[in-house]
Amino acid sequence: MSASMVARATVRAVSKRKILATRAALTLTPSAVNKIRTLLQDKPEYIGLKVGVRTRGCNGMTYTLDFTKRKDTADEEVLQDGVRVFIEKKAQLTLLGTEMDFVETKLSRIKDPFSRRRTVQEGL
Repeated sequence: MSASMVARATVRAVSKRKILATRAALTLTPSAVNKIRTLLQDKPEYIGLKVGVRTRGCNGMTYTLDFTKRKDTADEEVLQDGVRVFIEKKAQLTLLGTEMDFVETKLSRIKDPFSRRRTVQEGL
């Protein structure tokens, strides 16, 4: 390779970088924090919940919730009010800005700000 074909770059150190505040990938309501804390009290071998997504049915994605004993290297950790929730790498972009809530009904729900109402219903 000749000297005329070599690219050069100048690197300059920046001494005063601004640190930007980051937003949590997932936020928990007080109701969700209390429910997770209650569930984990009976399972001391687990360190938190793991949230993921799976491809399923005609609507594309569904959320998964499991107890976890460890944090995987690619997991995003959300620590809120002493409760730890880990987000699988595959789910991180789809859950960005999501609020997890627990409602005293037969079902729990996750509010996804990017989801739209589906016109096709599962099982019809």
